[in-house]
Amino acid sequence: MGKPTGTAAVDGAGGTRPNFLIIMADDLGFSDVGAFGGEIKTPHVDSLAADGIRMTDFHAAAACSPTRSMLLSGTDNRKYPPGPVPHIAGLGAMIESIQEFQKGQPGYEGYLNDRVAPLPEMLRDAGYLTLMSGKWHLGMTPDRYPSQRGFDRSFSLLPGAANHYGWEPQAQERMPQLMARNSSFYVEDDTPISPADLGPDFYSSQSFTTKLLQYLEQRDDRQRQQPFFAYLPFSAPHWPLQAPEEDCRDYRGVYDEGPDVLRQKRLARLRELGIIAPGTKAHDVITPPVDRPLSREWDTLTETERQFSSRTMETYAGMVQNMDRNIGRLISYLKSTKEFDNTVIMFMSDNGAEGLLLEAYPVVTENIFDYIDRYYDNSLDNIGRANSYVWYGPRWASAATAPSRLYKSFSSEGGIRVPLILRYPPFTAARAGDIERSFATVMDITPTLLDLAAVQHPGGLYKGRSIVPVRGKSWVPYLSDPRKHEFIHGEDTVTGWELFNRRALRKGNWKAVMIPEPYGPGKWQLYNLDKDPGETDDLGASLPDKLQELLKHWDDYVRDVGVAGVAPQYGVLRVTG
Repeated sequence: MGKPTGTAAVDGAGGTRPNFLIIMADDLGFSDVGAFGGEIKTPHVDSLAADGIRMTDFHAAAACSPTRSMLLSGTDNRKYPPGPVPHIAGLGAMIESIQEFQKGQPGYEGYLNDRVAPLPEMLRDAGYLTLMSGKWHLGMTPDRYPSQRGFDRSFSLLPGAANHYGWEPQAQERMPQLMARNSSFYVEDDTPISPADLGPDFYSSQSFTTKLLQYLEQRDDRQRQQPFFAYLPFSAPHWPLQAPEEDCRDYRGVYDEGPDVLRQKRLARLRELGIIAPGTKAHDVITPPVDRPLSREWDTLTETERQFSSRTMETYAGMVQNMDRNIGRLISYLKSTKEFDNTVIMFMSDNGAEGLLLEAYPVVTENIFDYIDRYYDNSLDNIGRANSYVWYGPRWASAATAPSRLYKSFSSEGGIRVPLILRYPPFTAARAGDIERSFATVMDITPTLLDLAAVQHPGGLYKGRSIVPVRGKSWVPYLSDPRKHEFIHGEDTVTGWELFNRRALRKGNWKAVMIPEPYGPGKWQLYNLDKDPGETDDLGASLPDKLQELLKHWDDYVRDVGVAGVAPQYGVLRVTG
């Protein structure tokens, strides 16, 4: 395996195999960028949408690292003989949240494991130059660095979150302990990098883009004859919300009416763009059962609390704007090298907007509020700077995920339905600017890229070890001739999600969802997403046979993948861990 199996499925410029550029935003909301209804200035991302297509029924996992494992493996949970193997790629739960009953279980290693063939490794075997710069979150130890999973060059943030300016005072105090655990914050190829060594001009979006451009510019004559696979996973706009003042300044006062007003403006724009139907009902905002200002209704806040809240959203918008500007730098480079039109470009988010606070480990291992009080200054005028540490809470997140229910970490649509923009002229020139409504998942990206690269997945054996086949489906047949292929996935395709004991199963337009209390009723609910994308009308009682049909599929899913802590039981699932 590793050799091209023939000519590319769709020839690019000069008859060569296409380059690939995957750009992933971190915790970006569904409607944040302009092309998906947002007021944030994102002209470069919007230009990709104008030349490409917007996929509006594209789904990821409910959190960061599980999505990344699905992206780079083409699978998630799949039975592989001789028995069930749970969450096969290794991210059945984020490493920050693995529970006692999951520890030691196959599929819950917390890193991209060896039961999959990583996409960059397969492409490198097939002659691609593989480059990465950005957030990794798929393994903290040297044997799990990107350099060991197929990337020729890589500059990576290893954990799930970090200060965007590289200012980590707590790390300076305990860096010997961090290094003793054989882990670090950043790594270039095989060399760990301390935050203190990033330099005074470090800012995540700017620096990640600069490093990827450096790798592209440093290609020698031989490498310039190779197609490339470039992966740019930003850590923005993940908290802590931090952005250069010149970006934040553009949004002063924009959000002073609060998140509910923003939500209605976003919904109106989504309807205007045709992304949602005129009569679509938005789900009510759901907040955590804690009494904190960011969770309260806008009308109940003091003026000081409103100013703080709107400033967090201004900073978030500045982060998105800055990320877009850096994407523009990459687009300009590819145009200058005449590689732009022969590059398959995908822009996406890794999950829904973040309404809570996850993934602080190993950056924060104590009470988050004690940590902030010790090291940071969250005064109003300092929000967004390197020594501030804020997030924006469930109400702003609900504005970004509307009309969907909830946000990141939930298996409802607000947690897993994310924007995706695809630009590749052989597929998109004839339908530039179109909206693509066919259901698709992040697991489809690996088989799609392999198809375009004319590389065959090795199946069950790769480099002497047993692996699982991909679960996703190539988009190439559908995009090559959408008139011949009505859907990417057939209406009988069954897809399941499970994370943090929040579960969902989809078949066609039907979806069964189980959200435990206090965020849900703690029972299975049934929705028709074609008519009710906001998951507002539970049809479980009126269509019990349809719900039971989906629950039978869920039981099959649990038996096949061996979800730790869950046992199949027709119609009802009981927690065993």
